[in-house]
Formats: sequence, C-alpha cells, structure tokens
Amino acid sequence: MRAPARWAHRLILLAGFGFLYVPILLLIVFSFNESRLVTVWAGFSTRWYGYLLSNEQMLSSVWNSLVLALVSATLATILGTLAAYGLARYPRFKGRMIFAGMIYAPLVMPEVISGLALLLLFVALDMDRGLPTMIIAHASIGMCFVAVVVQPRFMAMDRSLIEAAMDLGAKPLRTFFSITLPLAAPAIQSGFLLSMMLSLDDLVIASFTSGPGSTTLPMRIYSQVRLGVTPEVNAISALLIGVIAFALIAGAVLRQRANRQATF
Repeated sequence: MRAPARWAHRLILLAGFGFLYVPILLLIVFSFNESRLVTVWAGFSTRWYGYLLSNEQMLSSVWNSLVLALVSATLATILGTLAAYGLARYPRFKGRMIFAGMIYAPLVMPEVISGLALLLLFVALDMDRGLPTMIIAHASIGMCFVAVVVQPRFMAMDRSLIEAAMDLGAKPLRTFFSITLPLAAPAIQSGFLLSMMLSLDDLVIASFTSGPGSTTLPMRIYSQVRLGVTPEVNAISALLIGVIAFALIAGAVLRQRANRQATF
C-alpha cells in the first residue's frame, strides 16, 4: 500500500474515532465545570457531583434502573437459555417455525410497537404499571437477544462429551447442569450482559410500561434534557462512563489472566 493511501486510511480512522469519542470527552470535561452553563468553561469544580449525591430523585432513578436491569436480565437469561436449548436440541419439533418466529420478531420490531403492545396487554390484564410490569417487559424483550446469542453455542457444542457423561451413568438433568451449561457459560454470560445493557439503556419501552415511582435513569435524564442540559446530567453521565470503562478494563484483565493460566 502506498504512503498517501495509508495516511488517508489513518485520517479516516481518526475522524471516525473523533466523531464517536470527542463528544464523550467534552461531556466528561464539562462535568467538572464551575459554571451552570454547560457550554461555558468557568473553572474546575466538583460541586455538581456533590449536588448529584444529594439529589434523591436522581439516586432513586439510578436504583430503579439497577434493580430493573439485574432482575430482568436474570429472567431473560433463564428463559432465553431454555428457548435456545430447545431450538438447538430439538430442530424438528411441531411448531418450531412459529416458536422461532416469535423469538426473532422482537429483534426487528420497532420499540414503539413493542411498548404499545405491552401497554395494551397490561391494561387488558388490569395490572398496575410500575417496576413489576417493566421487569416483565424488559425480560420478554431481553430473552430474545439471549436466545439468539446462546443458540449457536448449543448447536456447535461437541455432542460426544454429553454422550460420554450419559454413558458413565449421569442422568439427563445432571448432564445438563454439569456438562451442557458449563460449556455454554461464555455465551450465557454474554447474553446476560447484553440483556442488562439493553435494559439500562432502554427509554421507549420503559416509558410505556412505567408507573408512579418507577422512573428509570434514562427517563429522568430525558425529562431533564428536554428543559435544557444541566451540569448534573453531565456528572451522572460521566459516572456511568467511568463505571462502564472500569468494567471493560476489569474484564480484559481477568480474561488476560485466565489466558495466561490456561497457557501455563
């Protein structure tokens, strides 16, 4: 490759990374701004983080988001793993096409339609909207993503290991928990994290299925941004970015250590 072409590729790559990450860096920088105006730098200050810790509504929204994400992701992982196992283990059962279509449909369906459908369902069932209905909604959507992630792992699994365990006297249930699940653990963990991230990030479906006292963090931030961006929004966004960055770095370090131990 010629030098001008290499430089052109590098410039395009830098422009792409800049488009993605420069706004995030500016958000973090202005979260330490002394001024209430988020676009005018008036000096370094951490007072907005102090105000954030005393903001009960924002802290309540953070707690609701964490509870919603953890509970719904757990339910979605259990249901999605079972659905993926059924699709992979029994490829020709009656109604498989309908079942698979029901799994894949929410992946391509607009969130507005899914949220409205869930809202009409809860109204028809006369259920009071709140955190339980939000958990049901997020779990029903998240399980589809989990099933799509886990199903290829079940299909690519070495059947000889499962057959060997059953030949040695292990019952099907014991084989499933001792052999099948450990082999599929990486995909199940990925599905759990994906479902949790989708729940933390969701705004549309949560808006349709939420009730009094169940406002999540994305809903709180959206309602405040509509009236104008405040330094507190920058502060909570910077904290979320820090938590995600820490999780990514910790995961990379643990993966590197596991690879070293497997090598030695």
